[in-house]
Amino acid sequence: MRWAGRLLAVGLILVGLSACVAPDLPYAELEERYASPASRYLETDEGLRIHYRDEGPRDAPTTIVLVHGFAASLHAWEPWVARLSPDYRMVSLDLPGHGLTRAPEDYEITPASQVAVVDAVAGHLELEPFVVAGNSMGGAVAWRYTLAHPDKVRGLVLVNAAGWPQAEGAESGPPLVFRLLANPLGRALLRNLDPRPLAKDGLVQAYEDESLVTPELVDRYVALARAPGHRALLTGRRGGAGEAVTPETFAAISAPTLVMVGARDQVIPAARSAGFAEAIPDARKVVYPQGGHVPMEQMPDESARDLRAFLEERIAAP
Repeated sequence: MRWAGRLLAVGLILVGLSACVAPDLPYAELEERYASPASRYLETDEGLRIHYRDEGPRDAPTTIVLVHGFAASLHAWEPWVARLSPDYRMVSLDLPGHGLTRAPEDYEITPASQVAVVDAVAGHLELEPFVVAGNSMGGAVAWRYTLAHPDKVRGLVLVNAAGWPQAEGAESGPPLVFRLLANPLGRALLRNLDPRPLAKDGLVQAYEDESLVTPELVDRYVALARAPGHRALLTGRRGGAGEAVTPETFAAISAPTLVMVGARDQVIPAARSAGFAEAIPDARKVVYPQGGHVPMEQMPDESARDLRAFLEERIAAP
């Protein structure tokens, strides 16, 4: 009867997993909950419907394009937009697989395709050379965009940016969701499972301060992760890792650069995100001793003030 016991165990596992399955949520419902009066959409030839916001004065002396991190959305930049949009034009966007941006089933996320999304929005809005800012994965998109389109970038802002060419690893380890994504079986499970338990784990590590991980924040991350196709897109095969980089790669960046580092970042070790400040010529570095992975949300007043000072001192009027 040993086989019967094994069959029962497998059955219980399957029942447990099925109880954790969460269906997709319709875009109409998500847009009603998470779009804003500033929300706009751009249809591309690749079949994307890119969600973006364009806020602040159109004749502002400086435009800032904001790129969020993995599993996040343009909502991550709302604290900066609230503080800086009276004086700067602030353009935020959702990358494919995130937020309210829609992508076709056969779409592949690659470093080049992410850069192309930023360029599509900038081109659609006919932006003059702008400042591009990115957090985490969005930081990697921002520096890759700067290398690919140096003539379009007036300044670069890296907030706990990803992509530094050094071995991964932090003392506490990355959030569970990233460990699962590194495993084929884990990726398969994530395609259908309810993302709520993983979201809470990842957000607590990212925000450092558990009091900031409100039910509303968790609800938003979970709901947007359940947008049609998002989980399949983020857990599917990537279309390439992009060209290999070394610390010397960043010497080609000539745009004025601000590197923000949360010293207590549990997602990307501070030593890695700080490396950009040493490699990019004349980069300015700001370290937040109590900062986690998302200082623009964790300490919005201080980080926005530092960004404003950088813009006033280093970004010349066009």
